[in-house]
Amino acid sequence: MSEDEKYMRRCLQLAANGIQGARPNPMVGAVIVATRPSDIRHQPSIIGEGYHVRCGEGHAEVNAFASVSREDESLLKDATIYVSLEPCAHYGKTPPCAELIIRKGVKRVVVGCIDPFAKVQGRGVQMIREAGIEVTVGVLEQECQWLNRRFFTYHSKHRPYIILKWAQTANGFIDDHFQPLQISNEQTQMLSHQLRAEEDAILVGHTTDVREHPQLTVRHWHGPNPKRIVLTHNRPLSQLMDDLYQHVIQSLIVEGGRQTHDSFLAAGLWDEIRVETSPITVSDGTRAPQLPADVQLYNTVEYGGNIITSYRSQQALRPTSASPI
Repeated sequence: MSEDEKYMRRCLQLAANGIQGARPNPMVGAVIVATRPSDIRHQPSIIGEGYHVRCGEGHAEVNAFASVSREDESLLKDATIYVSLEPCAHYGKTPPCAELIIRKGVKRVVVGCIDPFAKVQGRGVQMIREAGIEVTVGVLEQECQWLNRRFFTYHSKHRPYIILKWAQTANGFIDDHFQPLQISNEQTQMLSHQLRAEEDAILVGHTTDVREHPQLTVRHWHGPNPKRIVLTHNRPLSQLMDDLYQHVIQSLIVEGGRQTHDSFLAAGLWDEIRVETSPITVSDGTRAPQLPADVQLYNTVEYGGNIITSYRSQQALRPTSASPI
């Protein structure tokens, strides 16, 4: 692992802490590295770091510079700042981070990936380079894109990042003789509620809503409840996608039932599929949806006997072994 990769991986660790507070902004981490004169090995070390904690507040770069001690401020002229996402170049709720970096006078900037947001898209990197600062782009690029897959999908496809999710028995049923069946265990139920806290909205079909009255809330995890959506028969998915985009819904969990999942699969509206399989079996009921031919397996984990298998679309951003699940 190179030095650049080492510090960019730390940026990713920091950025992930903003998964609830930063949205609808992307998660971003920043690390400032310099060599202290007192270090007899002349090895660089971290003198400041930060992440985007909450939308409307300081960005990762702002928090990283604020964490540098007064004793280390003189080191900034020879420092490198690592940022998992391109520094912003526009005035929003906060001033441009590219201007801050230039003003601080660092020697080098290392960027994980370019920001797809229309007001940035390379402008931040261009501004910094024009100020005479060396810029390297694309360190752990796939990992940085994957972390913000919701944000990237929303801005590039003008729809939410869509996770299809269902639980099934070992022999492939999602209910017992067409009646609701508890398939998840305590551990996987907790993980399901964690996922709800991390995504913007959750959807079920009208039949599931009437038959099961699911709460679709966060009860076994800390965080906000996702926006609750019930898909009716007279609402085209294209219209739903437009509505969610206009309301800045960047991610959507689809929890069923079978007909609802089939409609999303038929329309090609999915980015991830998560299937929980229990060791229990039933003799009859509603069959679980069929996985598309183009799915790619990227993670399998067992919790208390239940197995959660995660797939991605070939068109989706590429996950890595370092990706959060």
